[in-house]
Amino acid sequence: MRSRRSVNAVGLDETIYVREGRYRRQLWSTQIVDVQRGQLLDVVAGRNVSAGCAWFAARPRAWCDAVRWATLDLSNSYRTMFDTMLPTAVQVADPFHVVRLANTALDECRWRVQNEIVGHRGRKEDPLYRARRRLTMAAEQLTIDGRERLIGLLAAGDPAREVWFAWNAEEVVRQTYDHTNVELAATWVAEIGHDFTDESMPLEVRRLGRTITKWVAQIAAWHQPHVSNGPTEAINNLVKRTAFGFRRFEHYRIRALLYAGKPNW
Repeated sequence: MRSRRSVNAVGLDETIYVREGRYRRQLWSTQIVDVQRGQLLDVVAGRNVSAGCAWFAARPRAWCDAVRWATLDLSNSYRTMFDTMLPTAVQVADPFHVVRLANTALDECRWRVQNEIVGHRGRKEDPLYRARRRLTMAAEQLTIDGRERLIGLLAAGDPAREVWFAWNAEEVVRQTYDHTNVELAATWVAEIGHDFTDESMPLEVRRLGRTITKWVAQIAAWHQPHVSNGPTEAINNLVKRTAFGFRRFEHYRIRALLYAGKPNW
């Protein structure tokens, strides 16, 4: 499909469109979405760099140059694709995926400390297991009693304060999106990436810091247009509901475009 209308922001996301065979082999596709209008532009097979690059190469040069923002999750393949085919577009890391990465680091830290302290997975009487729900809540949503309860559970189950540091790291990452000044936000992201990699931090936080350092420009760029990959995720969910299970890619693509796009046949 050839899109003639200019697009201000493009988003990419992948999805599984069929599982087949004895070992449930997964077939993937990449959805290319007009983020500004929330409209599916096209679907390409696979989630590798070459397929997406071929699609962008088929667009007129003027069309590619008109794209100002390129939204993505923290995918190296999509980053390479944008670097190659949309070099003038500013890449924007999706805030949801950045915060989820911090949440994952917190969960993994809690699981590790739990096993190191008591030697088994969380049980209802274990302090860290009992704290798990409060750890997932934003700090400002905790009541005074809830915060005191959380601090007490961490003191009982986290003697080295590793989970405590991981929880604070997650909160600091969330606060990235409270800034309104672009330059201040960029400095903030660079500093937390540096601080998280300090040897005193839990290994999960250090790993999070290395990832943030790698994606500093894309994370900070959100503060310019405030665009996200949310419309792309919404299109992805619609495609999953309406087109999942088609074994022939062309049938799957047509179904997806009919229900989630506006094809220009």
